[in-house]
Amino acid sequence: MTSGTPQTLVWDWTIRLFHWLIVLLIPFLWWTAEEGMMDWHRRLGLTMFTLVLFRLIWGFAGTWTARFVPMIKRLGSLPTYVRGLIARQNSPSFGHSPVGTLAVFALLTALSIQVGTGLFSVDVDGLESGPLAILVSFKTGREIADFHELNFDILVALIALHIIAVATYRLVLKNDLVRPMVTGRRGDVEPVSVVKIRPVALIVSVAIAAAGLYVVMNAG
Repeated sequence: MTSGTPQTLVWDWTIRLFHWLIVLLIPFLWWTAEEGMMDWHRRLGLTMFTLVLFRLIWGFAGTWTARFVPMIKRLGSLPTYVRGLIARQNSPSFGHSPVGTLAVFALLTALSIQVGTGLFSVDVDGLESGPLAILVSFKTGREIADFHELNFDILVALIALHIIAVATYRLVLKNDLVRPMVTGRRGDVEPVSVVKIRPVALIVSVAIAAAGLYVVMNAG
């Protein structure tokens, strides 16, 4: 790609901001839990909850490359796409490829479970708990906390697979997936749709996510 190649906007700024905030939050959430800094763990967990809720809403109300329906439709070409990868034949996608779609759904599912279980978790002495733990018994809260820890291991494994896949695309297939997630643009794809944020959709999505945070924080 030369500097004169026309650049196509693929990822809107909300998707890019969500991605990199998640990258920062996950290690800090792990560290605060390991160090027993539960006040900070709770604050960061609520931040993660709000981000994930927004992303789920944006998957229906957002730009074309952020929406779930176009991604699901691409799964029909997954066998052909995988055969191409095996043959080291790959063309950059406008948005998520079929394999990328699987990664998005797996990671969002794991993140949703992580924040969801965190809301109801109770620690061993009952002194620290999620904001919705009041809705469940101590025993149930402890069981949810155990699953919260197990799911984190699954999340870490998925993240490791994601990093390996991104590195493989870059080193083997010569397809850089990182730069577009920073700049939002690629010069080697044909646009399928114009990536343009609708202000009303963005405001409503942010408002719903904020309302969700307010409800959770005031549930007790």
